[in-house]
Parts: sequence; structure tokens; C-alpha cells
Amino acid sequence: QVQLVESGGGLVQAGGSLRLSCAASGRTFSTLSMAWFRQAPGKEREFVAGITSTSLTYYADSVKGRFTISRDNAKNTVFLEMNSLKPEDTAIYYCAAGPYRGWIVPKRVDEYNYWGQGTQVTVSS
Repeated sequence: QVQLVESGGGLVQAGGSLRLSCAASGRTFSTLSMAWFRQAPGKEREFVAGITSTSLTYYADSVKGRFTISRDNAKNTVFLEMNSLKPEDTAIYYCAAGPYRGWIVPKRVDEYNYWGQGTQVTVSS
């Protein structure tokens, strides 16, 4: 079992920044594929960014150049640094963990076994 707890969400003006954190416990964190997804009201959950066990990363086109995913295996934590935020980034952000996939960054919801409770990010215009 893996438990995930997100933090760092909040209300920010357009153009601002936020840093989300996801603390993991349970299994060996360093071997897990990790990702951030988001879900806006009335929309499906969508992939935002992912990182492999060796810190290879992949981003959705909508956040590329603005968001950065990273992990600290010593602290069992994954981060999402969000800059130049836009109102369309408003959503609940979820941390997800999945099995080791080598150099592949899984991007589908069903490729992840464990989910956090989510943290709200609201960007005002």
C-alpha cells in the first residue's frame, strides 16, 4: 500500500506561482512512477506531469514551460512547481503513484494505482 498526501494548494492571481507537495508512505518510493493530474468542474481528470524513478519527466502541452515536476527520494516527496498560472489552471490537483515503468512516463489515469485526496488550486483573473 502507498499513502499519498498533497499540500500547497490555494488561491493565487493570474501570473502567480504555487508549489504543490505530495508526501508518500508505504512502499519503496524511489521505485514508483509519480505524476500529477488535475480535474476541473465538469471535466475529466487529466494528466499534468509525470516523473520516472530516475527523474525522467513528461508534461502536458498545456503546462510545458510553466510547470516543473521533481522528486526527492530521500524525503519520499514529489513536487509540482507551477509558474505563470492562468485561470484555466484552476482545478483540484491529485498526486498519483504507479508501478516502476523504466524510462516510460505513464499518462493515463488507469496506469496509476494510488491517489491522494487532492488539493484545490484556484487562479483568479
